Amino acid sequence: MKTHSLLISFLALLLMMGACGSGPVMRNATGFAYEIVVVMDKADWDAPAGKAIKSELTSAIPGLPQAEPAFKITYVTPDQFNGLLTYVRNVLVVKIDKSLYTKVSLRYERNRYAKNQVIMVMTSPTADEITKYIEDNPRTLVDFFSKCETNRTVEQLQKDHSSLVKEHLMDKFDISLYAPSNMTYYRDTTGFFWASNNAKTGRTDLIVYAFPYTDKETFTADYLIAKRDSVLKANLPGSFPGSYMKTQKYGTTYTPTTINGKYCGVLRGLWEMEGDMMGGPFVSHTYLDEKNNRVIVAEGFVFAPETDKRNYIRRIESALHTLRLPGDFDQPVSEQMGIPEEN
Repeated sequence: MKTHSLLISFLALLLMMGACGSGPVMRNATGFAYEIVVVMDKADWDAPAGKAIKSELTSAIPGLPQAEPAFKITYVTPDQFNGLLTYVRNVLVVKIDKSLYTKVSLRYERNRYAKNQVIMVMTSPTADEITKYIEDNPRTLVDFFSKCETNRTVEQLQKDHSSLVKEHLMDKFDISLYAPSNMTYYRDTTGFFWASNNAKTGRTDLIVYAFPYTDKETFTADYLIAKRDSVLKANLPGSFPGSYMKTQKYGTTYTPTTINGKYCGVLRGLWEMEGDMMGGPFVSHTYLDEKNNRVIVAEGFVFAPETDKRNYIRRIESALHTLRLPGDFDQPVSEQMGIPEEN
């Protein structure tokens, strides 16, 4: 009884200290990565508008050997959105009211109920206009919430990362990159760096290599695939004589994009081992280092047979987003959201 009383007194003291300070501490958002709560009237959720939102959020993410949905959805009605559900990390609230709204609009708010939470509010005068908006703007919802997850991972990697990888890449290539802290196995050769978590389940690898920029056709799918195959054949042999990693001939995509203000060529697809029964997804980011007239390629790939690979490849791709070239080390590493934020 005495111990119990002391515990109660201690908890009461903590509460008083919190009250005397800057206010109560906001709790962290709950839920797993790439899970989302959708709040919407039941009639609209069961109608074409709701089906369009569900189809968008569960669309297959590219570059995986088997189809995996972009997000796992939990649906609730507005009156059910209370209690613990208000602390979930990703929330989409859909409001339809002809008397209040004139067009489809998207806005988001951070940390309304919990720290590291993002709530997007989608408003529309009619359900039909939501359906049309999603048809005309594919992947808008998926890309937004995916960027939210990328930013969360990047923030975590900045605090907890592999110092071994960071130091080697800085010494070898004069670049900065935050790799997951469990990447403790590595190989460092001329012009090529490889690191791995060497896990039995969900093995994830990171490679970085550089070559001189001499050809304006470098930033094309054909050039980068050929370069990838030649580099990996020389540097990542398989377990059997004559086996080596290569790019699968089908399904590889190349997307030119901008990441944190820098032009980046994103190659995404499947790898396989010539002469061995191994394979999985990969994603590579290619940058032009103008200061040193060279091309920098950073790639992550996953080997996780008989299990989902979505979160593994997304985590290592988030690490690729932290790459900074010489002269850019002080630049922010968070993705720009592309959707207006509530003030």
